[in-house]
Amino acid sequence: MLINIVYIIVGVALVIWGADRLTEGAASLARGMRVPEIFIGLTIVAAGTSDLAVGNVIGSNIFNTALIVGCSAVVAPMAVAKSTVKKDIPWAAMAAFLLFLLCFDDMNSPHLWGNEISRSDGIILLIVFIAFMIYTFKAAKKDGLMPTEEELEDNRELPKDYSKLGRNIFWIVLGLACLIVGSDLFVDAASYVAHRYGVRQSVVGLTIVAGGTSLPELATSVVAAYKGRSAMAIGNVIGSNVFNILLILGLTAVVHPMRIMGITIVDLTMMLVSMGLLWMFAFTKYYVSRREGTVLIAGFLAYMGWLLYLL
Repeated sequence: MLINIVYIIVGVALVIWGADRLTEGAASLARGMRVPEIFIGLTIVAAGTSDLAVGNVIGSNIFNTALIVGCSAVVAPMAVAKSTVKKDIPWAAMAAFLLFLLCFDDMNSPHLWGNEISRSDGIILLIVFIAFMIYTFKAAKKDGLMPTEEELEDNRELPKDYSKLGRNIFWIVLGLACLIVGSDLFVDAASYVAHRYGVRQSVVGLTIVAGGTSLPELATSVVAAYKGRSAMAIGNVIGSNVFNILLILGLTAVVHPMRIMGITIVDLTMMLVSMGLLWMFAFTKYYVSRREGTVLIAGFLAYMGWLLYLL
């Protein structure tokens, strides 16, 4: 028990340090390539902090949307770009709703246990993921996130700076490695402690495992918000949610269909509600305030309380 508590502490420390290195490396890379940080957050950072399958993905997305955005907004209110509200968040909401539908093999039954995310479901998820990536790169070019030939011609005196490319990539890779190792240590140790106290496997998956795999997003987004990089913080959450559902579940289901065990309609509804709240808060003033962040955290704590009540 004692050694597992030590592993939990070491895991959290690695995640926090790795998040700081990843944030600095990614921000510096964005400046050098002359692209907005939201683009880096939606792609590189999000891909590196995504993990796991079905119940863990649902739990992880709830952590991302409710707890991570909530904590980040409380640390530093988050400005959200209009394009993010109108284009990027809808993709995350659509991915969540698509997963909601695919979890029901029989739409006339509210029960999920024993249902399956089949290979055909996985193919659908992957097709939508490819569409998301194509859209992201095309939108970046259309919105001027990637310079046109005319802009390059007009800005020859301000070329892209690749002098620190190697160092930035090194910090990004090292940061991601610390995030992965730290979250794995946390998940294994915390799961052991939970099992020792008789916590059911389904609850462990929705809470400890999902929370542990969301530690990278939590640390990265809070650090980014604290340093005034709200675009990267929100991009990390949105991109990670999309990667979790469309890419991770899609690939896993294509390799081997997954049975849905221990997940209820309440869990899926919480995933949709938390995303809806984020969308609504961001849409009102293109800004997530400390008060709205507190609402998200309160909703997350209420959901955790419900899960503990079921023990």
